[in-house]
Order: sequence, then C-alpha cells, then structure tokens
Amino acid sequence: MTQETQADQASTSDDLDGLFVVSLEQAVAAPYASSRLADAGARVVKVERPEGDFARRYDSYVNGESAYFVWLNRGKESIALDLRNDADRAVLERMIARADVFIQNLAPGAVERLGFDPEALRAKNPRLIVCSISGYGDEGPYRDLKAYDLLVQAESGLSEVTGAGEARARTGVSVCDIAAGMTAFQSILQALIGRSVTGRGRHVKVSLFHALTDWMNVPYLQYAYGGHKPARCGLHHPTIAPYGDYACGDGKSVLFSIQNETEWSNLCALVLENPDLARDPRFATNTLRTQNREALDAAISAVFSRLDRDAVIARLEAARVAYGRVSDLDDLLRHPQNRYVEVATPAGPVRMLAPGARIDDAPARLGPVPALDEHGPALRREFGG
Repeated sequence: MTQETQADQASTSDDLDGLFVVSLEQAVAAPYASSRLADAGARVVKVERPEGDFARRYDSYVNGESAYFVWLNRGKESIALDLRNDADRAVLERMIARADVFIQNLAPGAVERLGFDPEALRAKNPRLIVCSISGYGDEGPYRDLKAYDLLVQAESGLSEVTGAGEARARTGVSVCDIAAGMTAFQSILQALIGRSVTGRGRHVKVSLFHALTDWMNVPYLQYAYGGHKPARCGLHHPTIAPYGDYACGDGKSVLFSIQNETEWSNLCALVLENPDLARDPRFATNTLRTQNREALDAAISAVFSRLDRDAVIARLEAARVAYGRVSDLDDLLRHPQNRYVEVATPAGPVRMLAPGARIDDAPARLGPVPALDEHGPALRREFGG
C-alpha cells in the first residue's frame, strides 16, 4: 500500500471534520442521524436533560449500559442542560450560534416554547441547517400526537402487511425510528451540499410517519391502483412463489427465492429432483404458483423434510438458486460474514457489528460513547459567555 493510499484511508472518517453539530435529542431517530455525522468526523454535542436521554435506561444488557444508547451515541460529547434554567438556555444558545447543524426531536412545539424557534435561529445564523424530527410532521390533524416506533408501525400500515395469517406482528427492530434517522441524515448531507452552493442553510423536517410511509409505497400503489391487498405471509413473499422459508429434516430452515421460469425449472430438476413438476399446470407461471401456494409448499416440504439443511443448500447452490439460512441470534453472533468495530463505553470496550458502508476498504474509526454530562464542564467553559 502506498503512502498516499494510507493517507486516503486514514481520512475517510474525517470527511466532515470541522463541522459542528448540536443535537437536542433523545431516543432513536435523532441520535441515529447525529451518530452518522459523528462517524464521518463531525463534532457532535449531544444535549441531554439533567436525568439523561431516556434511551440510556431502555435496557442494561451491555455491561450495564443500554444497547440502544451504545449503538447510537458513539463519538459524541455529552452535556446535561436544564433548559428551564436561564443560564443553561444561554449555553445552548451560544452553541447554536456557532453551529453548522442543529438537530432536535422534542415533542411538537417544545423547542419553540424553549425559545429556539428554527426560523428565528436561521434568521440569526443564515448558514445554519436545522433538522426537526417529529412523529407526524408540523401540519395536519395528527401533528400533536405522541409518536413512538411501534405506534407508527401500526398507524402507517406497516403492521397490516407484517406477520402471518390473521396475526399482525411488530417488525423486530425500531424500523420507523431508523427510517426517520436515515432520512434525516441524508437530508442533512443534501442541505450541506446545497449550502456549499448557495451559502445558505435550510430547515429540514422529517417525521417518523412520512419516512416510513415512503417505504410503504409498494403496498400503497398496489392497493391504490390495483385493488390488491398484500396478504400477511410470514416469511413468504406475498406475490412471488416459491419465495419463503422451508423447514429441513434437521429442524433448521432455509429461505430461497425463485425469480424467473428458468430458476423454477432448475429448482424442480436439481433440487426437488422432479422435473415434471415444472410442467404442472398449477405451477406454470408465478401467478399460478402464488394462487396454488399451499400445494406448492407441500411439494417442496415433502423433499426438504427428508434432508438436513446443508444438503438442501448444496442442491440450491448446484441449481444456482438464491437462498439464505434462517438465522437465529446465536447464528448472527457467529456469522462468518460479520464485520466488527470496537467502541469504548463508560462500562468498558464493546464489540459491535460494523456500519453497513465501508469506504476505500478502510476500517471504521468510531469515537467513544459518553457518560452523562461527561463533557459538560468543558463545554460550559467553552460556551459559558
């Protein structure tokens, strides 16, 4: 590796070096956005209430620390401010005056009542980018509703298309919060690019509901234009068959996908060892296979139940059919494809799964997770007037 390449790789976590972000944040969505800015080298000050971000107490599974908090708060400075107190409000005001980005996800109207109306802040600092994250946005009849992840999963229709049969199910991670955090992050980056051209900031508004309903466009369009209501199919695709999970003889499951008729023929001939099945009129097209899913699944399960999972996978690979093992958390813990990063926390170092993007093959360099108000004294000296 050349010295130039080494230098390039060493700088990939410093793309936003010099950017100052103040985030009045709690829970998941806003901390997700600010953590990604911190990962990219921005200086991020996390403003917490005196008792701390309540996500610190969501659980205590990571050596006494919250898994949520450890995941979403690396690389930040923490200051605890009581914004009912004039002196603490003045500290925040002085920080925002020097900030490039101000993120907040307080309850609707709360930030304005505290004296930090986004438009007034931008009038004082035209280069400031403000990102406000809410449950339902700042207009419409639901603007003042409290919004937590599972509530929005239900309200957005996600739970209607998730689960099996009559049973709706929660998506297993905080998908609405994460969707909002990802949308906020990409919108802030877009605003930074825009500011580099115009010299002016902007007010980015993101809501959990709208971030997730954007992801709901496929079932929305299918229903709005075609009258099609996707069925809850568990680990089976609602409109493609066979595309789902099947139990093998050893009790383990494999999920595979057929995308075209060539793959269907190969599955029948090489995996099921029944080439005549490909010509069965019940299964001649994807539409027919979906309509006759029960009979199709029975034919597949009759073969898979006689083989252990490794043997099924060997046949799927020979047929060049895409598959995935249905992993439990123990499988994930030991998955051979995992990448890891180590992050310092108040309770000691923690190894966690690495961020999804890798830039120039350089390992991610992530800052430590702060203790509550760990940087408060230094920040008060820096911004104390």
